[in-house]
Parts: sequence; C-alpha cells; structure tokens
Amino acid sequence: MAPRFTLDEARNLLPALREHAERIVRLRADLADASAALRTGSEPAGGIPEVKALEANLQEAIDWFTAHGIELKGIAPLIVDLPSELDGEPMLLCWLEGEASIGWYHPAATGFMGRRRLPRSPGDR
Repeated sequence: MAPRFTLDEARNLLPALREHAERIVRLRADLADASAALRTGSEPAGGIPEVKALEANLQEAIDWFTAHGIELKGIAPLIVDLPSELDGEPMLLCWLEGEASIGWYHPAATGFMGRRRLPRSPGDR
C-alpha cells in the first residue's frame, strides 16, 4: 500500500521536493540541448556518452520521487501527486512546477484536469 501524506507532511516535504525538482529541470534542459545537437548532426559536448549519462542521472532524479511514495506524473512541466485523503476519501495532493506551495488536490480518477484548491483551514494565510 502506498504511503498517504497528511497536508502537513506534504508541506514539510516541499523543500526536498523542490530541490529534487530543480535537479530534474536542469537535467531535462541539458538533455534537450544534447539531444537537439544530435538531431542536427552536431556533436554535443561529451558526445553520446554524455547523453547517456544525462539520461541515467535524470532517471535517478525521477527515482527519488518514487522511493518516497510520490507520484511523478510529468517532467515537462513537472507534475507531482502525493497520495492523501480529504474528508475520509482518497485523493492526491497536487504540485506543479513553479508553485510556491501545495495548495491543490484532485481525485485519482479525474487527474490533473480535476484539480481543485484545497479548502482553507483557520490557520492558513
């Protein structure tokens, strides 16, 4: 059974999540540049071994999310779901690259299209 995160746990995890997200953003950009160079017939710095290393590093960065029970739904843009529940019902806390906090959720069945803002609690700003 996948772990379920409370909202507080998810928000406490956000700094590490952002750090690993930034790594993916850097790697995907480097890989895109290297792949474009290969497609146009020029040799990227480091050649094909560099591209393979970038791919391996990107997979390692992606694996961090899975190892922590976090679902990575996309890498361009980065879309992250954290299993949770709301009012006793299973749902996914949802974070999109560039967002300052975890403030959205959706049922698994609706996916990203069903995103809704989390209800405000008295302690929220």
